Amino acid sequence: MQYHRLPHSTLDVSKVCLGTMTFGEQNTEADAHAQLDFALERGVNFIDTAEMYPVPPSQATQGRTEAYIGSWLEKSGKRDRVILATKVAGPRNVPYIREDMSLNRRHIHQAVEDSLSRLKTDYIDLYQVHWPQRHNNCFGKLNYPYQDEHSGVTLLDTLDALNDLVKAGKIRYVGVSNETPWGVMSYLHLAEKHSLTRIVSIQNPYNLLNRSFEVGLSEISHHEGVELLAYSPLAFGALSGKYLGGARPSGARCTLHQRFSRYFTEAGQKATQEYVELARAHGLDPAQMALAFVNSRPFVAANIIGATTLKQLESNIDSLNITLSEDVLAGIDDIATRYPNPCP
Repeated sequence: MQYHRLPHSTLDVSKVCLGTMTFGEQNTEADAHAQLDFALERGVNFIDTAEMYPVPPSQATQGRTEAYIGSWLEKSGKRDRVILATKVAGPRNVPYIREDMSLNRRHIHQAVEDSLSRLKTDYIDLYQVHWPQRHNNCFGKLNYPYQDEHSGVTLLDTLDALNDLVKAGKIRYVGVSNETPWGVMSYLHLAEKHSLTRIVSIQNPYNLLNRSFEVGLSEISHHEGVELLAYSPLAFGALSGKYLGGARPSGARCTLHQRFSRYFTEAGQKATQEYVELARAHGLDPAQMALAFVNSRPFVAANIIGATTLKQLESNIDSLNITLSEDVLAGIDDIATRYPNPCP
């Protein structure tokens, strides 16, 4: 396993992070514990979850993922061996979590207490804002929505609430997710201006079908040390090639849940076909090639992999052993030039 220290922190995280959003939906509690045991054995020390999980979100299952991780931590006694990251949900779409999901002090403090209880721990290593209070281009949306927003909750309000929790020892570090260059730089400016906790990471989508992070945020990662925790590195499994030609394998996420259409645009399918063919022409597993590409990017601190089986998990972790040749990288760049960000 490879490890990397997040800049502006003392967190030495494994290059592979175990994503857990299937725990409680596609994976049982026993499955979840088996994955956690296996990942830890392979050197993975970084676990990512969220109060909203599992996905797709529902009132019936909300919080189950954290609860499964909590029961594993309690049973295994290995809390000191893992770096635990979770997230607070923002406004929009999931009002059943809290009556008002504004990212203000009251709701952030309540979210932390609820997560600590489910996770059966007294501290969270990395606490992330799952998505912003404001409207922005995230979750596949394009064209910035110019809207008058009167929530009354500012980025400073959110950061100040998080700072309180750092001082209280309930969270160690703060990160953001589904953020923009404006959002990241605003958080950094506010932290410096008001002597508040500094964000140390950003969790955004990044994969062969969506390299939009490179446009503006990668430069911020380089100069400001806010590195990427890449989610959806396999584009919901699409880059494995298993959905090509309209195939819908039994039990697969995009077979079970039709809402995951983001990576199935016409251009996305054409690009996926070419990436799969490129991998096979070089004797590579398409999924491992896609993951190895993400692993190789200098702005990526950790690659958040998810799996529904131990076999998938093992294969995904093994992508760390793959170094892509110059020919493969040239082939990837050629496809990306012809199909630039087909699934943002």
